[in-house]
Amino acid sequence: MDVVFVGLGNMGSGMAANLIKAGLNVRAVDPSEVARLKAKAYGAQVFDNLASAVEGACAMITMLPSGREVREMAHILAQNPMDGFLWIDCSTIDVETARETHQVMAALGVDFVDAPVSGGVAAANEGRLTFMVGGAEPAFKRASHYLAKMGVAIIHAGGEGAGQAAKICNNMLLAITMIGTCEAFGLARRLGLEDQTFFDIATNASGQNWALSSYCPVAGPVPSAPSNRDYEGGFASSLMLKDLGLAMQAVAQTDAHTPMGAKAHTLYETLVLAGHGMKDFSFMMNRIERGV
Repeated sequence: MDVVFVGLGNMGSGMAANLIKAGLNVRAVDPSEVARLKAKAYGAQVFDNLASAVEGACAMITMLPSGREVREMAHILAQNPMDGFLWIDCSTIDVETARETHQVMAALGVDFVDAPVSGGVAAANEGRLTFMVGGAEPAFKRASHYLAKMGVAIIHAGGEGAGQAAKICNNMLLAITMIGTCEAFGLARRLGLEDQTFFDIATNASGQNWALSSYCPVAGPVPSAPSNRDYEGGFASSLMLKDLGLAMQAVAQTDAHTPMGAKAHTLYETLVLAGHGMKDFSFMMNRIERGV
């Protein structure tokens, strides 16, 4: 059973590797030669183009940068009709593009689900991702067969675009809690508390949250956190800004009221414009300390 995997970045690489570990034949597609060589090293078949990769395959999983690439992918599939094919898009894109892609694929007889992920690079490598899935029930059931090999939580969020809706709301909340966590550490330091002491108290008190306990923005308390690696790797601040931009786009379309989300967008925009877009999004700690 061959599955095509397109997009072998920090997240996609680990996801594809877990499919191979589960016994699937993975056909890897990525514009980066380094990414292709890495995929080949862990057992993937490497293809130069999508048209060749999908020929004879039964499913495709994509992890792409934006809605533009998803639309391009849809155009390529439209030139190579594959009735009964399954496309699982794990990219984080705008809800409108996801819904349009559902409709285009349905007309081609392709089962499509929007299935963005949560959990970060470590979870991708270890097969512990959470998938929030939008699409029809039959397509969701088909997709679950593959998603279960890459994650531990597979949640059917609803119909077309529901997965993307859940993802942008989740990441807006994540950005807000990360900023709040950084501010709390900054104040605790100025009040004379050691980082580890505040961490031990907050993780056992009402301030407990994922950004604190699993992704601590200060070095020390959580050894696996990017803060221990000079904020390298992990989830780039530029990607968080992209996701917050999608949230603000949705806010404008729905007339929702998100003052904290808007402030988070402004703060991450400032961080990225200052040249720190490739740093992990917990690098906000550095900027908060300097009085952003």
